[in-house]
Amino acid sequence: MSRTSASGTGAGAVRPARAPSARARVVDVALIAMSVAWGWVATSRLGPPAGAPDWFGPVDTVLGVLACLALWWRREHPVAVGVVLVTAGTALASVSVAPLIALYAVATLASVRATAVLGVLNLLAFAPQVLLRPDMPASPTLLVASHVVGVVAAAAAGLVVRSRRQLIRSLRERADAAEVEAALRAAQAQHEAREQLAREMHDVLGHRLSLLSVQAGALSYNRESAPEDAARAMEEIRRSAHQALQDLREVIGVLRSRPDDVPAPDVSDIPALVHEAGAPGAPVRLDDGTGLTRGGDEAPAIVGRTLYRFVQEALTNVRRHAPGASAVVRISGERGGAVEAEVLNGAGGVPSPAAEGATRAGLRGLRERAALVGGRLEHGPTRDGGWRLAIRLPWPS
Repeated sequence: MSRTSASGTGAGAVRPARAPSARARVVDVALIAMSVAWGWVATSRLGPPAGAPDWFGPVDTVLGVLACLALWWRREHPVAVGVVLVTAGTALASVSVAPLIALYAVATLASVRATAVLGVLNLLAFAPQVLLRPDMPASPTLLVASHVVGVVAAAAAGLVVRSRRQLIRSLRERADAAEVEAALRAAQAQHEAREQLAREMHDVLGHRLSLLSVQAGALSYNRESAPEDAARAMEEIRRSAHQALQDLREVIGVLRSRPDDVPAPDVSDIPALVHEAGAPGAPVRLDDGTGLTRGGDEAPAIVGRTLYRFVQEALTNVRRHAPGASAVVRISGERGGAVEAEVLNGAGGVPSPAAEGATRAGLRGLRERAALVGGRLEHGPTRDGGWRLAIRLPWPS
């Protein structure tokens, strides 16, 4: 269950799903230190407001440090921290950068409405500073303009990061859904295939056992037959019983197997996939310049599975849309850069009726898989009337 806070973030908020990591806490410390240092510089340059007592300067600095410490909780309570810092910034010169950091956190984690309200408060909070300190080192127009630019930049940067996170989450959810849907379709197809095989084997076993029963009955009925005829009948019974036993073992082996017993395919299974996809008069050739399919190098597991699914879907489309066409599978790239794969096929025969009504769900699934790992998918016709399907995936060193 996601963490919630009393500050409330509104509809559409993007909240952290886990506690901040050590790296995030290091960033928090750095931001707090930067805010305190910037506030100290601002206090030294601006000085106390006109008519303020001498103790106002040290108090401003101490309160500013305490206010900047609130940035530690900006992820858990972004709106509350933002309101506290904006309120403190209306009177304290030492709280100058911290409200902008809080505004960025609100834009990233809270709702758009909360971001807009806090942005307006940040703009209004600068007015008391200008009124209380008429002897500022720069012109009020320049200071107001720079403050407006800072507020707009902080809010815009937070909204961009927020949108990017939502996009990545959406792509992951869609890829997971496509994976689950494909697994369900595969399981259903396997179940139907097993049922069909079981029915066929039942008919075979029924036939063999019926024949065995007839032969045994005939031998029992003709007890006074010639020895060579009896021996021939017994040999036939033995052969039928042995074959029935072999068929029964095969049926049991098929029905006992589970999908979990089959390992997930990876890039090393591509050569077998290419070999099975070939047909007389329509060969499929594999050209691997990386050595991935031969075990000469290694790639991340998700990249290997994505490459296998890409080749599988591409060869399926070749046989579906261009029956009888030859094809070539090329894999190239280098570690530390990217691995590229493409499947090229020439012009083939007339596509099947099923291919005419295809929904291209396979290509959409491949595109989502590629986007999930930072890659991209390309496809289009070739000059010789064939088709090209290509994918590019990052290959980290």
